[in-house]
Amino acid sequence: MAKNPEKMGRIAQIRQTFSMTRKQDPSILWMLPLASVGTLVVFLVAAALLLGAWQYGLLLGIPTALLVGLYLFGNRAEKAAYGAIAGQPGAAAAALNSLRKGWFTTPFVEVTRNQDAVHRVIGRPGIVLVAEAPASRAKPLLATARARTARFAGDAPIHEVICGEGGVKLTKLNRTVMKLPRVLRPAEVTELRRKMDAVQKGPSLPIPRGPMPKGMRMPRPK
Repeated sequence: MAKNPEKMGRIAQIRQTFSMTRKQDPSILWMLPLASVGTLVVFLVAAALLLGAWQYGLLLGIPTALLVGLYLFGNRAEKAAYGAIAGQPGAAAAALNSLRKGWFTTPFVEVTRNQDAVHRVIGRPGIVLVAEAPASRAKPLLATARARTARFAGDAPIHEVICGEGGVKLTKLNRTVMKLPRVLRPAEVTELRRKMDAVQKGPSLPIPRGPMPKGMRMPRPK
């Protein structure tokens, strides 16, 4: 079982993320050094041809090569993290739990026997109900969740998102939620969260664990 990233140091998080990524994407072992070295070589050659001294290429080449390596690592780690949980019940909840500060996720506010579920996210756009099910089964489930939520939501907007067959892909779920129009102030978000948590909490069900990237970025301490 993966350790809690909040209780791990920066190096330990990177090590865990690299190990997980390597299992899902073994090509990262040669891709990272190739991309970094290739970037450095481009700068060295450009400096030699344009300035007549390859040494000048080191000034920009080394930091740029490191940035390219980190970007590639983050991109591959993100794909590997989603690939590790894709298809598992609760995968959408695991992804939503990685949203950055200011978003509050309550998993499984609705759940059926065949493991279709609705997760609730509260943020500046209001309330986002995310159905983790094929679209044909998600719509009635969302209708039930919306009716129950609307009783306590007041004037807060309620959005619906389907994650699964006929809806958004797991890898695009967080981006879809974060692109919703922001209409609430932070204080209103806090009040709405307290109200909804008091009247509608989700059941305690297992959620796939793993080093999910925070806010679609490389994992980092809060």
